[in-house]
Amino acid sequence: MGGDWTMSSVMKESHAITSAKSLKPTNPKDALGIKKVPMSTIPAPVMAELGVAMLEGAMKYGRHNYRVIGVRGSVYYDAVMRHMLSWWEGENLDPDSGLNHITKAIASLVVLRDSMQRGNWVDDRPPASPDGWVNQFNERVQGLIEKYPEPVRPYTHEGQTSKPADPSGNVQRKSESVLPHSLPGNHPVA
Repeated sequence: MGGDWTMSSVMKESHAITSAKSLKPTNPKDALGIKKVPMSTIPAPVMAELGVAMLEGAMKYGRHNYRVIGVRGSVYYDAVMRHMLSWWEGENLDPDSGLNHITKAIASLVVLRDSMQRGNWVDDRPPASPDGWVNQFNERVQGLIEKYPEPVRPYTHEGQTSKPADPSGNVQRKSESVLPHSLPGNHPVA
């Protein structure tokens, strides 16, 4: 599919896979197997790492406790956000478990989604915002992109040097390794 992913391209590829030409004439299971949940689409290393995270939770709280007693949505939303914010701010590993913060966030989402599917979660979200509320902010972003067609390059984690901050408190940066900034509909800044 390359870089041009669209639902249409996925449907075309799916149709090609399920067409008679792509089936082996000697194996009738192909025709049935390709119509079932495609577990092959899930990366095995991520699934294995998730298994370790779920084992940690099982050892701390009891295996599948969430299936019996349920969960509160806010508790898992908060956990996901803490892990994502820690990761975003440059902390890759959760200090308590030694696992990647992304994996810990995925594990929290798995528990929440499992409880949602079972119908034993407590939906303690605030009263809903109107549908489409994020669109007004997307429009503001588009306005900023148009207003600043050549934005200043961002300072990134990759752009920092390994040197500590100088005595004045300024972080030393290598300008040549700062990644170019690219926004939708905009050309990357060189």
